[in-house]
Amino acid sequence: MCGIVGYLGCRDAYPVLIKGLHRLEYRGYDSAGIALISGDNELNVYKSKGKVADLERFAESKDISGNIGIAHTRWATHGEPNDANAHPHYSQSRSLALIHNGIIENYTSLRAEMESKGFTFRSNTDTEVIVYLVEYIMQTNRVDLCTAVQLALHQVVGAYAIALISKENPDEIIAARKSSPLVVGIGEDEFFLASDATPIVEYTDRVVYLNDEEIAILRRGEALKVLNLNNVEITPEIKKLAVNLSQLEKGGFPHFMLKEIHEQPRTLQNCIRGRINMEGTNVVLSGVIDNREKFLQAKRIIIVACGTSWHAALIGEHLIEDLCRIPVEVEYASEFRYRNPVILPGDIVIAISQSGETADTLAAIELAKSKGAFIYGICNAVGSSIPRATHSGSYIHVGPEIGVASTKAFTGQVTVLSMLALSIARQKDTIDVDTFTRLVKELQDIPNKIAKVLEQAEAIRDLSKTFTYAHNFIYLGRGYNYPAALEGALKLKEISYIHAEGYPAAEMKHGPIALIDAEMPVVAIATTDSIYEKTISNIQEIKARKGKVIAIVSEGDETVHNIADYCIEVPRTAEPLTPIVASIPLQLLAYYIAVNKGRDVDQPRNLAKSVTVE
Repeated sequence: MCGIVGYLGCRDAYPVLIKGLHRLEYRGYDSAGIALISGDNELNVYKSKGKVADLERFAESKDISGNIGIAHTRWATHGEPNDANAHPHYSQSRSLALIHNGIIENYTSLRAEMESKGFTFRSNTDTEVIVYLVEYIMQTNRVDLCTAVQLALHQVVGAYAIALISKENPDEIIAARKSSPLVVGIGEDEFFLASDATPIVEYTDRVVYLNDEEIAILRRGEALKVLNLNNVEITPEIKKLAVNLSQLEKGGFPHFMLKEIHEQPRTLQNCIRGRINMEGTNVVLSGVIDNREKFLQAKRIIIVACGTSWHAALIGEHLIEDLCRIPVEVEYASEFRYRNPVILPGDIVIAISQSGETADTLAAIELAKSKGAFIYGICNAVGSSIPRATHSGSYIHVGPEIGVASTKAFTGQVTVLSMLALSIARQKDTIDVDTFTRLVKELQDIPNKIAKVLEQAEAIRDLSKTFTYAHNFIYLGRGYNYPAALEGALKLKEISYIHAEGYPAAEMKHGPIALIDAEMPVVAIATTDSIYEKTISNIQEIKARKGKVIAIVSEGDETVHNIADYCIEVPRTAEPLTPIVASIPLQLLAYYIAVNKGRDVDQPRNLAKSVTVE
């Protein structure tokens, strides 16, 4: 859960690395550091607790010369955030420097072994054992850096993306990965290295995504060389980036999160484009068409995900069971992998992840594959690990999501799940033509409906001022909108640090209603649907106990307007698609409350965008 950047070429490395760290700061922001080899072959390491801006201030008076370097922004796992635990880490002799993303599970035994050989550790991290081990192997076996890395990684248990430089060879970067992303950018007589493509896109659109247990050798004046841990050379597959630089800028918005909320009419059009025909009469997902028999014969679908993706999965469960009549189970990927699940050949496992790098979801995929399941991935990041690990799948195509709290990726995931359910239902003939056509046309119109909700942003901003100092929130929803309530509560927790919980509205009377008083704001999703009257009854229960109700209602609603304290209207839409539209005011409410509280909206404390460790 850290950001890695590397550069080797003719440019000054420092500006490239610092800019790259800023682009990757959403991956980790409790400390940052940089290692450069100067023109006179000095290996200079500068690091600082805090954000990349703190590192820049620290390095102002230092020697930042050199055209080779590696840099890192950290989200702490082993060792508290401080200068000593920040990366890069020197080797014992200070001739090597290393950065690392991941977790070394056997670091305790490796550290004890290295200490027994006279090595003295400077940090509390698991990372430092790797660079010490590499240097020890180089000294005792008299091998070069690449060979030492290969030998060292045979002893390492865990996940890693690493990059090393040596002042003994100022024309080389060695990088390797296992269960943690790493991409190499290939320019004209220069190389770039990063955890994802965002620091690279400004300089080149030619990239190589490393696979597990592969080592990249970046040497000045030579072509990229890739080996595996057993020293077998691998021909790298060069891919063209689809990301453009404008997607990585705020575009006049004060925060990436607000920009990404307002992008949703366009991003969902991109998500739908090419998958629904112009007439709105058909949905074509190649992943379903190419695997038609597997979906037709599936007796069960299991969806694995974490966080926001898990909430999207719950909506997917409703959609698939409702439209396709296939039993669906939704699992937290982190629990699924540890509970010896019953998985049968013929089961379909759908894995959902924005980053495509979520460690628990990747592990769940490997477990399901080993049991003979067919794996379908739903991801945003092209070329990431999950799309490469699955048998088939669909990208959501909403563009890079920089804000840590997911917004457009959530609506993109639900949109793809809606198209997936419609496509399967049509193949299975479990939906009549009129209902299918109506839902497809409704889905096509969702971007316009979101645009209409966004017109209320200023009104929601004003409403948010009333609740800025609340200490707790409850979110309620029923049916399709229960997962939307969970997602709304998560957004508020993530960025405002206000305690919030989501519940099925009918469950309030089974315990949580004890929390209701005049100080408890309740957000109720009460759009017009098949259980509208039931939801009204639940709101009345809240009001009878003096709770303050903010209701998300359908346009033209009068009944809830007469009960709730505040109402936010959303356009009427088909019930299965309501969560997409209803989630927009919840995103805006959380955003504006967090801004009013002075929170760092794009980089909330303790969180990282891509959870690449367990």
